[in-house]
Amino acid sequence: MKNELLLKALKGESVERPPVWMMRQAGRYLPDFMKLKEKYDFFTRCQTPELATEITLMPIDQMGVDAAIIFSDILVVLQAMNIEVEMRDGIGPYLPHPITNQSALNQVLLPDVDDRLGYVFEAVRMTKKELHDRVPLIGFAGAPWTLLCYAVQGQGSKNFDRAKAFCFQEPEMAKELLQKITTTTIAYLRAKIKAGADVIQLFDSWGGLLSPTDYQEFSWPYLQQIIDALSGTVPVIVFGKGCWFALQEMGKSGASALGIDWTCSARNARYLSGGQITLQGNFDPSRLLSPIPEIKTQVKQMINAFGKDRYIVNLGHGILPNIPVDHAKAFVDAVKEYGS
Repeated sequence: MKNELLLKALKGESVERPPVWMMRQAGRYLPDFMKLKEKYDFFTRCQTPELATEITLMPIDQMGVDAAIIFSDILVVLQAMNIEVEMRDGIGPYLPHPITNQSALNQVLLPDVDDRLGYVFEAVRMTKKELHDRVPLIGFAGAPWTLLCYAVQGQGSKNFDRAKAFCFQEPEMAKELLQKITTTTIAYLRAKIKAGADVIQLFDSWGGLLSPTDYQEFSWPYLQQIIDALSGTVPVIVFGKGCWFALQEMGKSGASALGIDWTCSARNARYLSGGQITLQGNFDPSRLLSPIPEIKTQVKQMINAFGKDRYIVNLGHGILPNIPVDHAKAFVDAVKEYGS
């Protein structure tokens, strides 16, 4: 691997500067991505390995980030499990048949991942070949709780009230669905690693909607199962948005790194996680709309706060579509200029 910064940071080794990449870096802020979006619908882009590879490589070539993350979507796992998922303009993910009773739950399958998700693994293999070992390739999956939110709610939501109600009113059904998602996700990620993924990231985008007690019942045990199942393969990064309350347990989980959102300070994140695990984050994506000199100043301050070792520079959530490309580039460049 020509650029091992990410892998070194995940091992806790000392580095000259921290590595940098951005969640959703292969996405809507890039003009070349928008050209492909005009030609092909969302899931066509996900399901066509050549397109997924092209999109994955864009930020490597244009931004100079220290890692690639395969272009895909967390909801492909639900599709493989016989849950219909559409991507509708102005709405986002839309699931016309939400899982709200035992009859619907019985229709949720444990798939053959090679059969149903082979296009993802082919994209991983193709991307690895095209990367020529320039940077590591990250594979990812959504946390079981986050996928349940969409499967039960039927679309995106600010509070996922129907999904939470399902868990509290029908906890055994909820746990059956969570376990099906967990089992499928483990098989999916093992196949991704076999195809060539160097690192895995788990996204618990909606974990922060649960109370600390409910998180321990409906989210964390399933994430821990995945971490345990992947132990001894590749490094695993866990990102729970709004889940600062779980950092202590996450720090003991066997994960290699923890993603931090912008509502938790570097000092608190280090303290709550036990101070021995690599942290990733936590620049507010909206801050990339600041003037470029300010972005660079704030990035330097952020690195100073976390420390250059056991740290991966990233955003506190995915990059927004309205971020100017030169502002995103300034974010990356500020990290590369650190200490020089």
